[in-house]
Amino acid sequence: MFIVVAALIKKDNKILLGRRASGDALSYDKWEFPGGKKDYDEDEFIAVEREIEEEFNTKVKAIKYIDKVVYKYPKKIVDLRLYECEYISGEFDLIDHSEISWVAFEDIKNYDLCPADRALYDKLVSKGYKV
Repeated sequence: MFIVVAALIKKDNKILLGRRASGDALSYDKWEFPGGKKDYDEDEFIAVEREIEEEFNTKVKAIKYIDKVVYKYPKKIVDLRLYECEYISGEFDLIDHSEISWVAFEDIKNYDLCPADRALYDKLVSKGYKV
């Protein structure tokens, strides 16, 4: 099992989703809360900030842990942890994603999400999470 940190970045009451440009058959071309693997011994807040800078050439500040899911893929187990992030600077360059979309939280249900991201989104909805 490995830890993946993901960012919930808000702008004008919408959430950033990225469409993956690479990955296995279960995740390629699917939408996700952007982020990536936490390095060993790395602080999770720093990890999510680093991942967003690597994936988009954009700076964010992780300000709050939101929730997590542990998702079992056929060949791996992912502990996906979501952090609310504040946008600081950058243009959201497409480095690891083929496109981005700013989506109202309630409309995320209409996107073809990666399985772990879908499980996390469904958990947030079931708990009454509000943006």
